[in-house]
Amino acid sequence: MVRRDIWLRTFTLVAVESGIVVSAVLLSLYLRFASQYHSVLFEQRGIYKIALTAFICQSVFYLFDLYDISAARPRRELLANIIQAVGVACLIMGLVALLRPTLLLGYLQQVEGSEGGVRYANGVPTMAMVIALALMICWRVAIHWVLSHPRLGERILIVGTGAPAVELAREALARRDLGYRIIGFITEDPAQVGQSLFNPSVIGTVDDLNTIVGRERVDRVVVALDDRRGHLPVDHLLKLRLQGSVVIEEGTALYERVTGKISVEMLRPSWIIFSGGGRRGPLYYGVRRALNLTAAVIGMLLSLPVALLTAVAIKLESPGPVFYQQERVGKNGRLFTIIKFRSMRQDAEKEGPVWAAAEDDRTTLVGRFIRKVRIDEIPQFINILRGEMSFVGPRPERPFFVEQLGQLIPFYSQRHLVEPGLTGWAQVMYPYGASVEDALQKLQYDLYYIKNASLFFDLWVLFKSFKIILFGRGR
Repeated sequence: MVRRDIWLRTFTLVAVESGIVVSAVLLSLYLRFASQYHSVLFEQRGIYKIALTAFICQSVFYLFDLYDISAARPRRELLANIIQAVGVACLIMGLVALLRPTLLLGYLQQVEGSEGGVRYANGVPTMAMVIALALMICWRVAIHWVLSHPRLGERILIVGTGAPAVELAREALARRDLGYRIIGFITEDPAQVGQSLFNPSVIGTVDDLNTIVGRERVDRVVVALDDRRGHLPVDHLLKLRLQGSVVIEEGTALYERVTGKISVEMLRPSWIIFSGGGRRGPLYYGVRRALNLTAAVIGMLLSLPVALLTAVAIKLESPGPVFYQQERVGKNGRLFTIIKFRSMRQDAEKEGPVWAAAEDDRTTLVGRFIRKVRIDEIPQFINILRGEMSFVGPRPERPFFVEQLGQLIPFYSQRHLVEPGLTGWAQVMYPYGASVEDALQKLQYDLYYIKNASLFFDLWVLFKSFKIILFGRGR
């Protein structure tokens, strides 16, 4: 399962905040209609209206990244995001009230012999939002304090002092809300004891490992040795493992959980071969293919008006074809022709292949817009129907760059074990790449996706893609 601990925390967060919104609405209704409370809830379908209110609120919270617990943010920024999200939720519910008044709690049929038949429940939505905002801020500040408190959370001791160990500590400390606390490093060199590598210091040698685990109340020992210099302290780790007092794991596993990617620098082939990842049989691939075909047909039909307008705009702005076709590398290294709306000048690559960038001066005005909101990708529904691509997967790259990157980056060819995707984990987690370093970062996300691929993971990537398109954060 993908990042199981994060899913559990996210589910808990959503469940509690659903309860907060529903409780705020129920309390507001009771304060406003104490004598008609039962009638409002059941006879006038108040329950369904409360569910709609909760759905709108939590959809907006999601769009403001309030359920992305892996994103570290200061408390001030968190509070600002909550207030902004509640404000947007109020605007949306106000718009719904204008278009369909009977859908919201602001409009309730009057009972007990009223004279107008319909009565505006003065103050119920406003009262509910004020109560929900106050409760939400208190709840979020409380959990932010608990998860960020230095004495709380899982206490982690890192065995190693090289680059992998420092990078692991840096990533874990940047995401304190996940509840990990790095208490220090263990070294093989006694001369390093007391040195500060990043924030935690080197607190002992491997010979002191058992003593330090007991003294510092360590919950997890993470081995992050540099393969070039480190020697695995087998005897000490084996003793701790047999005692059963702490969890012992490789640094690659913790890095994967914390960052949502697999570190190529830390990766050893044996780890990816023997770790996690269930078998995906014919049923999985059959269901995935059926969903891709269905979604591609629906997508083509729904996007047809936008596609026609885009084609006209491209022809009016610059000479050349509407569609841009280019050879890409697909599953198992097979070549195929990708189809996109042309977003660049016709002579964009007159001097040879060039990396595409987020702010590329070769793009046209129409091209800049359609790339930002992903309209240029619409013709790739045809590639999905042909079976050359999937909705979710690594982005297909050009043969020229595949050959170049395969020589420079270890494990690069492994991204071709699955179909390339219209969107993907790397696309929603990392911006446009225009260098070998960017390609390395994206590969780490692609490897994570390949190892943990599932229909549920695909759905999550599609949700994140929708949010990126909605806010124009093209990647």
